Amino acid sequence: MSLLLTEVKEHLAIVTLNRSDAMNAFNYEMLVELENVVEELRLNPEVRAVIFTASGNKAFSVGADLKERRTLTEQQVKRNVYKIGDVFNRIANMPQPTIAAINGYAFGGGMELLLACDFRVTFREVKMGLTETSLAIIPGAGGTQRLPRIIGEAKAMELILTAKRFSGEEANSFGLITRLVDRPEQVLNGAKELAEEMLKNGPLALKQAKFAIRQGMGVDVQTGLQIEQKAYEVIIPTEDRVEALVAFQEKRVPEFKGK
Repeated sequence: MSLLLTEVKEHLAIVTLNRSDAMNAFNYEMLVELENVVEELRLNPEVRAVIFTASGNKAFSVGADLKERRTLTEQQVKRNVYKIGDVFNRIANMPQPTIAAINGYAFGGGMELLLACDFRVTFREVKMGLTETSLAIIPGAGGTQRLPRIIGEAKAMELILTAKRFSGEEANSFGLITRLVDRPEQVLNGAKELAEEMLKNGPLALKQAKFAIRQGMGVDVQTGLQIEQKAYEVIIPTEDRVEALVAFQEKRVPEFKGK
């Protein structure tokens, strides 16, 4: 049985972690499979947005597979830590907008996956957290870097150093959650609704806007404005930009082709 399920329909890809019997924990095989899927989707011109979610009704992901970890040598542990960090970097750098549909527990590496996504949809009672310090390790797949950039340094420091487990409602108050729903069965539909709002817009514009924001956040404002200008210049000669103007004039919905 595949450790991941991937569906592409109407320009939306849904990637489902499929180890519900292991709380969707990441073993090495699953990480390699996820890496391959991410690369395929990144290069697929038909995919304009990506949702990451999980099978089962308990866990989005509880992070690294600790049963596997106990059997590994120190060298193999380093290999796994490098691989999970690399895969999540690939997700963070996907040109398409990405959404984490968090339908259950998200701890450790599971939370680091949702931090690597652009948007996060979950339900009020879900439990999540970067709990690694309680296991005498630290978040090693981007957690110490991405969480402070999303919610601020002081709050992120508190959550990581206390290994605090918090609810979706609390995460929403931190500014971590994009959309909050009442029940777990509503999460995927909430993520799809968010994706559909973006999919109405120009696919190349989505990519260039994401690129300008992500690249601009790491530099000073003037350099960021230059990045923005260059990103805009990429859009000017596209067919989609002309189609949007014609559709506006003709008072109809534009038909974007990603060209």
